[in-house]
Amino acid sequence: MKTLARIGALVTLTAAAVFGVTGPASAGPSGCSSVTQIGSTGVAYIGGSPFASVKQFKGCGKNYAYAYVWTSYRDSHSSWEICAAIVVNNRFNDGNCSSGRPVEVWSWGANTLTACTHASGWWEGVTAARTDERC
Repeated sequence: MKTLARIGALVTLTAAAVFGVTGPASAGPSGCSSVTQIGSTGVAYIGGSPFASVKQFKGCGKNYAYAYVWTSYRDSHSSWEICAAIVVNNRFNDGNCSSGRPVEVWSWGANTLTACTHASGWWEGVTAARTDERC
């Protein structure tokens, strides 16, 4: 059994290295240490290569959008801007942006737990990604 566990860990690490997949850099948004992902993960591409992942979370009575810039993009570019927001009825709520060399960005908490929402992320007007809608 130990051998199978080691093989599984090695496969996971190899996939992460090859595909640039890594976990979030922080545990949660400012002021809320306990969040749970809801819905799908969206992936944004620039020039056919993955740029960032977008996720929606709930916690502390609010919804949060989260965008994470992939390591492979960060390693090959000098700067970028990244934004994330919760969207309700095509309206962006409590969005937040960061520029320079951000690894991630969390939206501000949106009081939208009773609404149908999705998370959206966008970058320098070049590309965008979104999650599925959750009600």
